[in-house]
Amino acid sequence: MDIKLDDLTGPDIAELIREHLLGMALNSPPESIHALNLEQLRGPEITFWSAWEGNELLGCGALKEIDLQHGEIKSMRTAAKHLRKGAAKRILEHIMEEAKRRGYSRLSLETGSMDAFDPARRLYASFGFEYCSPFSDYKDDPNSVFMTKALK
Repeated sequence: MDIKLDDLTGPDIAELIREHLLGMALNSPPESIHALNLEQLRGPEITFWSAWEGNELLGCGALKEIDLQHGEIKSMRTAAKHLRKGAAKRILEHIMEEAKRRGYSRLSLETGSMDAFDPARRLYASFGFEYCSPFSDYKDDPNSVFMTKALK
């Protein structure tokens, strides 16, 4: 599996982000969707990676800089036909390594509270992320859970 910096211009990644946004819309009310579209993911504070096996897109993930000490995981998504093959785990490891390389002391995320998001919450918990209060610009929301991990 190759994890590559991605400029978000390819058709495969555009389709995966479309799938991601559709999944959010199916499982969350509009006011509780915090997923970013392609244009938002191109912001200067965001670094985006895609995971590939040959010419096949497995998944993606992004790291948003909140400040010089704190990063946020965004847009974690595994392509539907590649679920449970380890892509999300590898992308998460890559994002965590990059956050440490940047000198962040904390890495946080927001995900859904509904059953559809249980696999994501379990993945993050397996890496030592713990539930926390809203961070950055987030507000309390019964449809969201917030998780964070101190980086060493």
